[in-house]
Amino acid sequence: MSTGGHQGIGMTSQRTRDRLVSRLRDEGISNQQVLDVIRNTPRHIFVDEALASRSYEDTALPIGYGQTISQPYVVARMTTALLESGPLDRVLEIGTGSGYQAAIMAPLAGEVYSVERIRPLLDQARKRLTELQLRNVRLKYSDGSWGWPEFAPFDAIIATAAPEQIPEALLEQLAMGGRLVMPVGSRSMQQLMLLTKTPDGYEQQVLDQVVFVPMLGGTE
Repeated sequence: MSTGGHQGIGMTSQRTRDRLVSRLRDEGISNQQVLDVIRNTPRHIFVDEALASRSYEDTALPIGYGQTISQPYVVARMTTALLESGPLDRVLEIGTGSGYQAAIMAPLAGEVYSVERIRPLLDQARKRLTELQLRNVRLKYSDGSWGWPEFAPFDAIIATAAPEQIPEALLEQLAMGGRLVMPVGSRSMQQLMLLTKTPDGYEQQVLDQVVFVPMLGGTE
């Protein structure tokens, strides 16, 4: 069944998106820019067609290869945390996945650099982001724990997979005053951490308890 382009019908309609945004607002997301971008971004194109009817539920969904598209609340929470430091020129994302988080970040930042270690996911994300004409997103097939040193330093770094500890390379690629938001911990217990780089080191804050896929090394 055709979903009538990006506007969609039924479960992918504007009303369904508005309902998701209302729910996020009820859950404490107050940044209007972030809410507007989530409202305007067709999340259903980032999931398998069989799951399109669930794409505006506030839940994580499988995207294959043992990966997920993050829950919209978590996407909004992480994005909001990065924007609290002011306008973002360069953002590094670790774990492109479906491309959804990059699509949310793109209208809110100057340039988005996103790294993915699973090539079929990267290829799918590239098609979707091209279809949405998001020209300020660059993608790279690589081990995310290395970051993307050629374009460092970054005003913000966001990760959609959880290492047991934050890779040193990512800390080094963060600009002074920059913010890094990522889940950290084991499979069974993770905390969503916000780090701010200061002249004296790093300020740390726990934002939430979360469950993300583990950050793995290498490429596949």
